[in-house]
Amino acid sequence: MKDTVTALEQDTTVPNREATGPVGDRSLKAKIGDYIALTKPRIIELLLVTTFPVMFLAERGVPEAWLIVATLVGGTLSASSANVLNCYLDRDIDKLMHRTEGRPLVTGAITPRAALIFGLVLGVAATLWLGLLVNWLSAWLSLGAIVLYVGFYTILLKRRTSQNIVWGGVAGCMPVLIGWSAVTNSVSWSALVLFLVVFFWTPPHYWPLSMRFKDDYANAGVPMLPVIAEDVTVGKQIVAYSWVTVLTSLALIPIAPMGWIYAVIAVVSGAVFLLEAHMLLKRATEGAPYSVLKPMRLFHYSISYLTLLFIGVALDPIWYYAVIR
Repeated sequence: MKDTVTALEQDTTVPNREATGPVGDRSLKAKIGDYIALTKPRIIELLLVTTFPVMFLAERGVPEAWLIVATLVGGTLSASSANVLNCYLDRDIDKLMHRTEGRPLVTGAITPRAALIFGLVLGVAATLWLGLLVNWLSAWLSLGAIVLYVGFYTILLKRRTSQNIVWGGVAGCMPVLIGWSAVTNSVSWSALVLFLVVFFWTPPHYWPLSMRFKDDYANAGVPMLPVIAEDVTVGKQIVAYSWVTVLTSLALIPIAPMGWIYAVIAVVSGAVFLLEAHMLLKRATEGAPYSVLKPMRLFHYSISYLTLLFIGVALDPIWYYAVIR
């Protein structure tokens, strides 16, 4: 399933200049590209990064190939559904933001009705796929993620509170539980710890992006924290959530338990993550202009941090349980 949000809205849509024009004048290739763009593929990639490695930890080794493929396909369908429905509901504000003005629903390349049907069909397909080929716990968790992202975040929170990305980010944490349940047909403390890692990681990941595009959000009337608060306030919040993220990631070591591979990756990548967060706060405290503040530096590293951490989640059990034992 994030953006995150999680990572869930980090895409920057660029208009397809070859495909601009009335719906009926577009080539089949252009139409397919438009429907793919609605699913926000770049966000899906990040969501799958938190699904795939968790399966290795749950298996304490390498899961069966067919189960990995089935879970990733189902997760892709689920995330696509949530993202398409998000685009459908946000089409009015997307046209007010430079970052999203090229989305197919804004340009008229896809009609709202077609997008709504596409999103709902993807959601049904994801639920049935996971239920029939993986297990029904994973299917219901997937459906829950769609409902949380579309109903809880997009409809209830996004336009009403500066904490929208905090609580709305719950949807972006669900792939962790889906990956775990796909292997064990249950949810464990280890899975919940990783769920919390993604939950606490989401604000320091997304708020720097919101700092970069805060004029866009302000123009659209979306009260992201950087829109309504000073950079120093945002920086302090980012540092606080970054510390909780790293400490939570370290809690997995005794709970799972994890070996030295994960421990080293978590400590080193976490230290760099904290350093970047503190440097952003330092620049904000000094009143640095945007060109010096460079919030996107933390945004990009936050993606690297989460990717490295979950690579450690996958590699550690392979080494610890398959090689040593």
